[in-house]
Amino acid sequence: MANRCHIRSISLPSRSHPATLKIQEELNKLRTLEASSTSALVKISNGLSGLEELYNCMDELLSLPSTQQTLSLHQHEKWVNELLDGSVNLLDICGATRDVISKFKENVGDLQSVLRRRKGGLCIESSINNYICSRKKMNKDAKKLLAAIKKMVNNGGASALLDKDHQLSSMISVLREVNIMSISIFQSLLLLLSTPVLKSRPSRWSLVSKFMHKGVVACQEKHQNMELKNVDITISAISSEEADLEKMQIAHQVLKALEISIEDLDNGLESMFRRLIKTRASLLNTISH
Repeated sequence: MANRCHIRSISLPSRSHPATLKIQEELNKLRTLEASSTSALVKISNGLSGLEELYNCMDELLSLPSTQQTLSLHQHEKWVNELLDGSVNLLDICGATRDVISKFKENVGDLQSVLRRRKGGLCIESSINNYICSRKKMNKDAKKLLAAIKKMVNNGGASALLDKDHQLSSMISVLREVNIMSISIFQSLLLLLSTPVLKSRPSRWSLVSKFMHKGVVACQEKHQNMELKNVDITISAISSEEADLEKMQIAHQVLKALEISIEDLDNGLESMFRRLIKTRASLLNTISH
């Protein structure tokens, strides 16, 4: 009873701390982004940037003396272990996803280089085959990571908060919301990366060409891009027959747009990986204090 009273006495202030309000604000921004009609690659890239800002706010909450004292005193409770497990699982998922993206980026760059030099024959055919193989490998690796996320969610049932005071429950809830949002964004990215390789049909090439001339899929802005399935159609069109100048130019523009998007994702994942390391270190230092 004495311990319980002591714990209640150091819980968070009755009014929400600005750090908590900032977390809720960033969560709302990410929810709005998820519901937007922005293309998937751009949406996820922006989501990673928003997620990093969310973790900046969470670190501010974790740095509060009241939060540190609470975590230290409750370090043996299930919800604290859930918090620690969630941090290391997200770190693993982020690192593995970045490895997948980095490998794919290399193949996109190689094919882009061949098209830029307008090399034909066996050279371009080999590069296209490498690209297709990399897409299939990315698809396979992304599915494995999706399975890992599903297992992580199934095994990470949230512990009950029935015996916690209101302020402590609010802090735990907001930290869990951050974890849920993180999982959602990584899951969206991996679902995109697991898109099956799509082979073109003769009728589809005319649509790609038509869209290109209308500027629908032209790379006119930094973040404009085609989805992976449309990239597959374009690449298949120059590999299934002798590549003429028009198809080479269109494929070059499509890959350039994809290359920009993949580069943004790669940078976002690298930055997020560093942020997750910092957050986990803060948690461990606070709990072991």
